Amino acid sequence: MSRVHGFPPIADRRASLLILGSMPGRQSLEVGQYYAHPRNAFWPIIDCVFGIDRHLPYEARCRGLRMQRIALWDVLKTCNRPGSLDASIEPSSIVANDFVTFFAEHPGIRAVYFNGQMAEQAFRRHVLPDAGSSLPTLRLPSTSPANASYSFERKLAAWRVISGPD
Repeated sequence: MSRVHGFPPIADRRASLLILGSMPGRQSLEVGQYYAHPRNAFWPIIDCVFGIDRHLPYEARCRGLRMQRIALWDVLKTCNRPGSLDASIEPSSIVANDFVTFFAEHPGIRAVYFNGQMAEQAFRRHVLPDAGSSLPTLRLPSTSPANASYSFERKLAAWRVISGPD
């Protein structure tokens, strides 16, 4: 089984919301970019919600997230997983990221949004017992192309909540 390692967070000290995935997929790991699979809806959704052009170079999109006070990270620091599917993660291999330090360094975080079920479950199981965060959380539909039961329009409608009240 392949041991995979996630990325550092995209965040600055002004961040007010945190979006958490589980672990980058194979294509993302190969190119060193969050949500690099061309059919993943994450960047198109961010484009629609915040106007950060999905076609910009990766570093410009990351700057756009920071300007919008959005932090992006994954729950898992490392795990054993063949391929890209969350369902293939070996549960006993999971090591979570250090959220105690992250939340201490980003005190403005006011809400946590999960990109799919696995991110939420891993956070509740592997992070909450140590971090003790009382922040409001919300699971959103996974932007992964594997979540084919949700159309882009349905994903986008659910994800609009991250922009705050109208």
